[in-house]
Amino acid sequence: MDDAAIVQLYLDRDEQAIPATAEKYGNYCVSIANNILGNREDAEECVNDTYLNTWNAIPPHRPERLSTFLGKIVRNLAFNRYKHTTADKRGGGELPAVLDELAGCVSGKEDVGHHYEYKEIVAAINDFLGTLPAEKRNVFVCRYWYTDSISAIAARYDKTDAAVSMTLNRLRLKLRDYLIARGYEL
Repeated sequence: MDDAAIVQLYLDRDEQAIPATAEKYGNYCVSIANNILGNREDAEECVNDTYLNTWNAIPPHRPERLSTFLGKIVRNLAFNRYKHTTADKRGGGELPAVLDELAGCVSGKEDVGHHYEYKEIVAAINDFLGTLPAEKRNVFVCRYWYTDSISAIAARYDKTDAAVSMTLNRLRLKLRDYLIARGYEL
C-alpha cells in the first residue's frame, strides 16, 4: 500500500491504518528506536507508542512523507525513553557515542534565550549538509539522525569501520568550521 493510501486510512479513522503502517514501516521504526535504546523490547514498545501517536496526530496533520513523520515520532519517543532509562543508570545503544562525537560541533546551552539560535543552527546544519556529496551526507545522517553504528554504516556503504570513522571525523571538523565561520560560538 502506498503512503497516500495509508494516510487516507488515518484520515478516515480506519483501524487498518495501524497494520498497514506496521507492515510497511515496522522494521524501519524498530531500527531507529533500537539504535537509540540498544534494547529490542524497549524499541518495540516505542514503535507501538509511535502507532498510537500517529493515530492521534493524523488528523489534524497530513504528512507529506509518512516515513519521515514516523521516523521523527519514533526517534523522539526513543530519546524520551533513553532519558528515562539512563536516569535509572540503565541503557545502552549508540546514543552516548553519537552525542559525544557531536559535542564539539554544537553548543549544549539549553536556556530559553538560545531557542532562536538553536533554530538558526539547525538551518545552518541543513545548509552544510546540502553542500556535501550524497554519500557523505547519507553517512552523516545515518550516524547523527538514525544513530546507526559505525559498523552498520560501513557495511551499508561497503567501507571499513576506520574509513567511516575518518569520514565522520572530517565531516564534524568541516561542520565545526562551517558553523564558526557563520559566527556561532561552540
